Parts: sequence; C-alpha cells; structure tokens
Amino acid sequence: MTEPHTAESSGQLRRLSLLIAACCVDMIGFAMVLPLLPFYALELKATPVVIGMIISSFSVAQLLSSPVWGRVSDRYGRRPALLIGLSASAIAYLVFAFAGSVWLLFLSRLIQGAGGGTTGVAQAYVADTVRPADRARALGWLSAATSAGVMVGPVIGSFSAHSGRPAPGLVAATLCILNVVFAWKWLPESRQPQAAHEKPVRPSLWRAAWTVVRHPGTPAARLIWIYAVGMLAFASMTSVLALYLGMEFGITEKTIGPVFLYVGGLSLVMRSLCLGPIVDRIGENWAMRLGASALAAGLFAYPLPANFWVLTLIMPLVPAGTALLFPATTALLSRASNKAELGATMGIAQTFGGISRMIAPVVATALFQRFGHSTPFFVAGGIVALVSLLAFQVQPLPRAPEAAASPSDTRA
Repeated sequence: MTEPHTAESSGQLRRLSLLIAACCVDMIGFAMVLPLLPFYALELKATPVVIGMIISSFSVAQLLSSPVWGRVSDRYGRRPALLIGLSASAIAYLVFAFAGSVWLLFLSRLIQGAGGGTTGVAQAYVADTVRPADRARALGWLSAATSAGVMVGPVIGSFSAHSGRPAPGLVAATLCILNVVFAWKWLPESRQPQAAHEKPVRPSLWRAAWTVVRHPGTPAARLIWIYAVGMLAFASMTSVLALYLGMEFGITEKTIGPVFLYVGGLSLVMRSLCLGPIVDRIGENWAMRLGASALAAGLFAYPLPANFWVLTLIMPLVPAGTALLFPATTALLSRASNKAELGATMGIAQTFGGISRMIAPVVATALFQRFGHSTPFFVAGGIVALVSLLAFQVQPLPRAPEAAASPSDTRA
C-alpha cells in the first residue's frame, strides 16, 4: 500500500493475503473442471445448447444465493459465509468426479453455484480491509489470484484427466477440503461490529435489486449495469471457447490446459503488475473505459484467424480488458455504496452478474449451434461496445467517502 508501514496496515495486508490465498486455491479447483465440462458432456451425448444450460445452471444457483450471502455476511460476518461456500465447492467436485449422466453434471454445477454466491462476500472482505484509495489495486490482486487459479487449474485438470475420468474432480475436491481447513484455521473475520445506532433499517433485498432496474442512472446502479453487461459478453465468450477451440483447431480435454495456462498467465500479469500503476496514472474511470474498449476489440477479433498461432496474438486483448474493466468497476461501486450495506450491495452486483452468466451460456451456445461458430464472439463484442458507452457516462467519484448512497438508498 502507499501508506507508511504500520501495525494496522500490516494486519490488513495479512488478512488480505490470507483471503487471496484461499480464493486462489478455490479457483484452481474451479478451473480444473470447467474446461473439461464441455468435453465430458459431449461424451454423454449432450448438444451444445444442453452444454450451455449446464454451464448456466451454476449461475442460476449463484443468482439465488449471492444476495442472501451478502446479507448473511453483513449480519454474521464474512468468515462464516466464505467457509460455507468453500465447503460447497468440495461437495460439487465430488459429484462431478462420479457424474455418469447429464443430470449429475447439472447437480454438480448447482451445488457449486450456491457456494459461488460468496464472490460478493470476498469483495466486501477486501473493502473491509483496504482503504478506499487502494481498493482497485487490492481487488486487482484478488482478481490476480483468480487468474493464477485459471492459469494453473486447467493444466492440473488436463494432466489428471490422463489418470481416468474421476481424477480431475477428486483432485479438485481434495484441494477444496484442504482450503477449508486453511481458511478455518487462519482466515480472520474482517467485518467490524457496529453500534446499534449505526445499523441502518434494511429494505427488502429484492426491492433494492429492483431499484437498480428502476433507477439505472444513479451512480451505484450505473456501475452495477456496467458490471452486468460486461459480464454478459465475457461469459458468452467463455461458454463457447472450449467448443470453438475443439471444433476449429482440434483441441481436446487433454490438450486444452496449455491454452488456459497462456490466457491465465496474461491475466495474472495484468492484474498483479499492471493494474495498480495504470489506475494510479489514469484513475479508475479511465481504467474501466480502457478495459471495455480492449475487451470489445478482442471479442470482435477472436474468430478472424484461421491459424491457431495467429489467434494467440489476439488472445491477450481479452484478459487485458477484463483485468481493467471488472476490478475498476467494483472499486468504484465500493465507493458509491453505503459502508454498512457493503456486503449486500456487492451481493446485488453479483446477482446482476449472475443473471448475465445465466443467460449468456444458453444464448451463446444456441448462436454457436444455429448460426455458426463465429457468431457468439461478434455478438459479445457488440455487447461490450454498449458497455463502453455506459462507462463514458460515469462521473468521477470522490476518493474517500464511506457513506455514499447504495442502490437501496437512491430510490427517492
């Protein structure tokens, strides 16, 4: 951080480091099985659209659970919510390991999605721990941890697939169980108890979400829409990526690992080394705008190369764009939110992101199946172009307010 090293900042850094480690290991397990899912589903005679529905089922569960986890974390603490989410992932991977039918793949994704609803809780943990001026950088570190998981996980998954069909799921479940033990022993609570007079009267959770729809022009609501629409485009691409690489370039479940290693490595470098200096120089607003533009360019260009090695020159645009867009948007949202309802606000953002991830796989795979392998990428690029327009309408927010309005406070 930019402050002099103090006992307080040292403790904050320690808590943040422990959270980042737990999220990294959790993402390794997630990334081990996700690239393999389309190939295993094809073996079970699933069509691309059914594969899209399986992928989408994760987001259905996440959609229902994210706002609840946000409120639970505001009331009982971030730590219990995170522990339950990590435990759910372990159960999901065990189901995946022995899934011999399409419906068991659905069940695995539903369980994992319910646990994955704690993403907003992890973001709230960062906001609890880090001062407002450094949140974009810290959220970038958290994103870098997930990028490291995305980089390492598919390689482990592809390698373990050589040992048999259940192996990737069993390895992922083992990692998650070890992660739960680690978090239980070392991850402290971040939420500070509030005095009775500081506790706000909380409106209905779904009423707060509806407020975002009714009043999209408020600062927090606009940022939630940017996050959601950007996620819709990115999830559309990732939903068909394995199918696209398999059908266009002959990639299989045993060879897809190095592709994700390359993309994850690019994302890790962007989020851990480049994001902080970029935000320091141009600010969160311009980082968000630059990220949306880079992501749109990458999506439009993705299906153009006929040679895989040419495609590898285009691939960096997507991780560069997401590394700027999502952490900067989340950091701005944390400053536009009421501190006492931070977990709930992040949960609402994850709800809208969950809707995007629920819709995107079904739509993208249907486009892939009916209109050609390139169509989902072009449509996703157009969606991100819309995000760019929204991002340029966001006004700069003050650097250090802690009690700005949340979506639920701006309905007047």
